[in-house]
Amino acid sequence: MQPTETSQPAPSDQGRRLKDQLSESMSFSSQMKKEDDELSMKALSAFKAKEEEIEKKKMEIRERVQAQLGRVEDESKRLAMIREELEGFADPMRKEVTMVRKKIDSLDKELKPLGNTVQKKETEYKDALEAFNEKNKEKVELITKLQEVCSI
Repeated sequence: MQPTETSQPAPSDQGRRLKDQLSESMSFSSQMKKEDDELSMKALSAFKAKEEEIEKKKMEIRERVQAQLGRVEDESKRLAMIREELEGFADPMRKEVTMVRKKIDSLDKELKPLGNTVQKKETEYKDALEAFNEKNKEKVELITKLQEVCSI
């Protein structure tokens, strides 16, 4: 019998081919991984750059807003002073009337306790005067009685 050619390669050829395919596949996989890593790094650096840009813009905006707030506060104070001056020009009597009313209110607060003291003192005075008059009347009666007794 003569050996016939078969379509199947020898086992050593098959192993080599498998090795080559596996090597190519690993090489392709490794190359893909490198490309993925490069893309990931590029995407990450682009993302970080965008984040930094956004942060810079935030800081700029924050600084501008703070500056505007400072100006607004200054202008508000200035506006309040101008309003006070205008009110003074518009009605000079009003300021004086307000001051007089304040003085009246403060005097009224001082008068209340003094009025209470006066009422207490008047009541004490009336009681003392009544007691004085009674004792004086009693004294007069005793003197009269003494004079009667001595004249007898």
